[in-house]
Amino acid sequence: MKDMLVRLIGLPDCSDLEKQLAKKENIVFRRAIAPEKHFVTSWVLDHFKAYWKSEVEVSFSRQPVSCYLAQRENEILGFACYEATAKNFFGPTGTKESERGKGIGKILLIKSLESLREMGYIYGIIGGVGPEDFYQKTVGAKVIDGSEISVYENLIRNNDTK
Repeated sequence: MKDMLVRLIGLPDCSDLEKQLAKKENIVFRRAIAPEKHFVTSWVLDHFKAYWKSEVEVSFSRQPVSCYLAQRENEILGFACYEATAKNFFGPTGTKESERGKGIGKILLIKSLESLREMGYIYGIIGGVGPEDFYQKTVGAKVIDGSEISVYENLIRNNDTK
């Protein structure tokens, strides 16, 4: 998997989409807070990967927490983290399978990248990208040549781990 680079100046505005999803789908987008760490990390483990659970735990050690959530009432629909594995890195991120295609991931991505920009970064790195087309289309991200050798190169792996 490769990393991608995204320019943080001039990110698209997602406020209209956020308002539409709030009205139509009753979805709230917000920064996670410390008391819900155990709920969020358990949800990530249930829906995604054990590695991602570890990264989400790190995001809860930041102040403010470097994890955004999408929720409907008391149900988590998606999450996005930044500066979990490395400085200036976006990810991990994921949306509940039944909620995909609504724009949830787009809003979580943009909110996280805006937070990186607020920290003073001009460019952000999307680490270990899966859907390159999504990131290119949504925020104009570009693949970083040679990035298949990255921070994850020597990651300890367990064949039994999701």
